[in-house]
Amino acid sequence: MVLTCLETVTKELVSWMRGHESSVFSISVHASGKYAITTSSDTAQLWDLDTFQRKRKLNILQSVGIQKVFFLPLSNTILSCFKDNSIFAWECDTLFCKYQLPAPPESSSILYKVFAVTRDGRVLAAGGKSNHLHLWCLEAKQLFRIIQMPTKVRAIRHLEFLPDSFDAGSNQALGVLSQDGIMRFINIQTCKLLFEIGSLDEGISSSVISPHGRYIACVMENGSLNIYSVQALTQEINKPPPPLVKVIEDLPKRKLTSGDFKMKVTSGRVQRPAKSKENKIQTRILKQDLTGHLENKENELPDGLNKKRLQILLKGYGEYPTKYRMFIWRSLLQLPENHTAFSSLIDKGVHMAFLNLQRKYPIKSRKLLRVLQRTLSALAHWSAIFSDTPYLPLLAFPFVKLFQNNQLICFEVVATLITNWCQHWFEYFPNPPINILSMIENVLAFHDKELLQHFIDRDVTSQLYAWPLLETVFSEVLTREEWLKLFDNVFSNHPSFLLMTVVAYNICSRAPLLNCDRKDDFEYFFHHRNNLDISVVIREVYHLMDTTPADIQPERVLSGFVALTKGQYPVFNQYPKFIVDCQTQERERIRNDELDYLRERQTVKNMQAEVDQQRAEDEAWCQKQELLHKAEETRREMLLHEEEKMLQQRQRLAAMKRELKIQEMHLQDAARRRLLKLQQDQQEMELRRLDDEIERKVNMRDREIATTAKDLEMRHLELESQKRLYEKNLTRNQETVAKEMREDIDAYRRKVDLEERSFHRLIEADQTQNQKAQKLIEENLAKAEQACLNTDWQIQALQKQRWSDQQRNESYREMAKLLRENRRKEIEVLNAMMQNEAKKWKEAEEKDFQLKSAKKASALSDASRKWFLEKEIDDALEHAEHIHNKVSLNQRKMQWDTMERGLLERVRNLRQRLTAQARSRCQAPHLLAT
Repeated sequence: MVLTCLETVTKELVSWMRGHESSVFSISVHASGKYAITTSSDTAQLWDLDTFQRKRKLNILQSVGIQKVFFLPLSNTILSCFKDNSIFAWECDTLFCKYQLPAPPESSSILYKVFAVTRDGRVLAAGGKSNHLHLWCLEAKQLFRIIQMPTKVRAIRHLEFLPDSFDAGSNQALGVLSQDGIMRFINIQTCKLLFEIGSLDEGISSSVISPHGRYIACVMENGSLNIYSVQALTQEINKPPPPLVKVIEDLPKRKLTSGDFKMKVTSGRVQRPAKSKENKIQTRILKQDLTGHLENKENELPDGLNKKRLQILLKGYGEYPTKYRMFIWRSLLQLPENHTAFSSLIDKGVHMAFLNLQRKYPIKSRKLLRVLQRTLSALAHWSAIFSDTPYLPLLAFPFVKLFQNNQLICFEVVATLITNWCQHWFEYFPNPPINILSMIENVLAFHDKELLQHFIDRDVTSQLYAWPLLETVFSEVLTREEWLKLFDNVFSNHPSFLLMTVVAYNICSRAPLLNCDRKDDFEYFFHHRNNLDISVVIREVYHLMDTTPADIQPERVLSGFVALTKGQYPVFNQYPKFIVDCQTQERERIRNDELDYLRERQTVKNMQAEVDQQRAEDEAWCQKQELLHKAEETRREMLLHEEEKMLQQRQRLAAMKRELKIQEMHLQDAARRRLLKLQQDQQEMELRRLDDEIERKVNMRDREIATTAKDLEMRHLELESQKRLYEKNLTRNQETVAKEMREDIDAYRRKVDLEERSFHRLIEADQTQNQKAQKLIEENLAKAEQACLNTDWQIQALQKQRWSDQQRNESYREMAKLLRENRRKEIEVLNAMMQNEAKKWKEAEEKDFQLKSAKKASALSDASRKWFLEKEIDDALEHAEHIHNKVSLNQRKMQWDTMERGLLERVRNLRQRLTAQARSRCQAPHLLAT
């Protein structure tokens, strides 16, 4: 489900809002126009209309559906009503649950379907499929009345309160649309039927009441639209009250009692239960002082507010509550809400003075720029001076940003500000208001002479320290919250309060201002935000208003607050009309000059267009002439081409004999080429045989080298095996000899030990030494024999290696000799081939020269025969035979041309192969040598 937001004036699409899955059956907009609530059967969503973004979403259980979610008028409370008869109240900003209404009594329990709230948001009416109506007091949070409709009413389809201009928002008349299509209006206090619209024959399908309660629009069941006048339906609704002040006349024959006096001086308002206490209070006040009552009347504001009480509240808290601020401002300024007059100003469109507003004031938000442009245009259409006021966008911008969702309120707030707080600003137009700035300077001189003298010494005038604050209404030097707080006090006081605020701002900023010496510093200070407490400034303003002498008090010059008139806006002509008229005349003159210039430029453009058209026609004529010349040349070329074709045909007829001769030459050339091809094939075969021989010898050499290497490996293995066998035999012999010697020595020792152990110890020691020396000698002898054998084996192996090297050197020499011989023969063959090729090319050139000479001779012969052929061309028989011979000759020529191209291609390929083979032969010896 997609919601579409459209601009009512331009009918343009502003934004899309997506988020609902089911259809939306209710849309409620906050009184400030900043938020909106959309309701479907499964969810309710809170939207921010400044950004068109979803702020919060209310999700519920599937078993509990939503009946309606809407804002209470003139408050920040959201009321949500569910299908189980539960009703909750939520805070708009924090979405905190404020309270829940209790369940209705079981004796009159109905399922709520429709709801309505009074304008002051105090009474909630609810109904459903029953003839009972429940009235809830939202302040006491309880059900205070149950109204039973007539027995004809079985179900209630729609509820809506009828606004009353004199009941301060506590609407008493309630419209009830039942199932029979009749809408009955009842008084909820007296429970009396006031009037009804619709009938059984012409029932009402849906209805809506105008904001001021003057008209009722109904869509009938038959599709028609009826509009009813409430004033014609009843005389009691919207009846103006009698005057509050009445003349009391003395009765000469009867003395009035206190009770009789009170009855006569009552208010005269329509007696309603809710107003009884107020009437008594008014009676008491009238008894005390009539002037006091008149003053109280001046302090009374629309919607039941009192200016004195608001001022007391403002002095106590410093500012108004945020959620009630817009409502209080509208009451303080007593905005008339002239929809018709404002619509007529808007219908005039964007004023020409603000067509290029975006160039001077580039605003990022298109919506804000559009609202500012329309507001300024409406002001310019209201009074001509505002189209030439340069600071008007700066003055109106903060209010446009604040009331961008309600353009009517925005326009009327700015208009009220101009007519009251901008008094005498335009007397010196287009210059700044010197008289207003002088009043500010006088007040500053009285309260802070030092600061004023500092301004004078630095050449800083009131146009620098006062006028920037006034023309921007402090929007450049204050934050949003500070600015709102300041204008709570400005709108609650005399128009001179704004001028006193300028003086107070300078006095509270005296310390940084006294430290400024350059003029640029002062300009920067009064065009940017500063570290200043706005509460201190406001207190200083009240102090200045109390302590300023009456002779310099701005209140003495400025008039009191005057609200805009209802119905039509007042005429604003508080400016030097001759200056504005002069500027208007000057603008008109400039506009006329511009129109003249545009007309002249259009004339020049038309002349230029005619010149361009004439030039284009001339160029087209020239192009046509060129095309005609080109066509003529083309025809001439075609004739020449046809003549050339005839000449070529005649030349082909005369070239028959030449073709036969050329055919014979081609046959001879083909035979010669076949012979050359045979010779080349023989040479190629010889080259292939030489290549095979070389390859065979190279393979043989490789096999011999491999065989020799294998023989050497076998010999090496044999030597290794012989070496191992000899070492094994030597080891065995040494072991045998050693064993025998050990046995002899053992025997000898045993013998010596048995015979001479006791007395031949010295001899035994000598014999032991002799045995060791003998053993050492024997070991050295064995080592010498082994070294001799090893040396002999190495000598034999070295001799065999030398013999093998000699054999290999001889084979290498033989191979190198063969390679040198082959290289010499290849060079000779290559030289012979190159000489043969040069010879053939020379022969080809000579034959080509002969062919060209023959062609020239043939051409001369053709020229000589031309006269004879022209004489015989009239003969039909010869002409036919000539054509027949021509066709056969052409066919033969095509055949011979094909054969010639094939032979030339074969010769070219053969030449390429011979050249490649010759190059490979030149490179082969080097490769083999490597």
